Amino acid sequence: MGKHRAPDADPTDFDAATSALVDVTGDYEVDVAHTRIGIRARHAMVTTVRGSFTDFSGTAHLDVADPAASSVSLRIRTASIDTGTADRDAHLRSADFLDVETFPEIVFTSTDVEQVDAETYEVTGDLTIRDTTRPVSVEFTLTGSAKDPFGNTRVGFEGALAIKRSDWGLTWNTPLDTGGVLVSDRIQIEFDVSAVRVS
Repeated sequence: MGKHRAPDADPTDFDAATSALVDVTGDYEVDVAHTRIGIRARHAMVTTVRGSFTDFSGTAHLDVADPAASSVSLRIRTASIDTGTADRDAHLRSADFLDVETFPEIVFTSTDVEQVDAETYEVTGDLTIRDTTRPVSVEFTLTGSAKDPFGNTRVGFEGALAIKRSDWGLTWNTPLDTGGVLVSDRIQIEFDVSAVRVS
């Protein structure tokens, strides 16, 4: 158990997820209102800064019988980065980092999907940040499936991806007098996804 996690018996735990549907095969769109794409980075070697992108879209094709036939596509508007601090967000949007004027989107397109176990899928694909495209793999856990009150078939997935931002040309930094740097090279991207079947 991670040190920052509440114990399993904690009374504030969420209700157990529901997996009411046996076959969730179909085409899906990401429900932006109920999805979070977050980022985490270390700041000054002492704390973690968190943020999220608020403008994005995504589609997926899920094939329960043949997971390799599944696919995922995600487009994130870089200017929508939000860490809760206007000056920091402006710096992240600048040419030092995301350069949103030149590169308005981060794009992920899957190239392979492999089922690891009953609830886990490894999604491999191409991640494009700025003008660099590199392959990455993300393990997604199916957190539930249900018919919502509006009759929609809905599925949930969670996943996280750790990357070195320098691999995508995001190299800006400032050394600290006490050693280390202001912003970690390692960045974690977190996915809490709710998707609705459209066909």
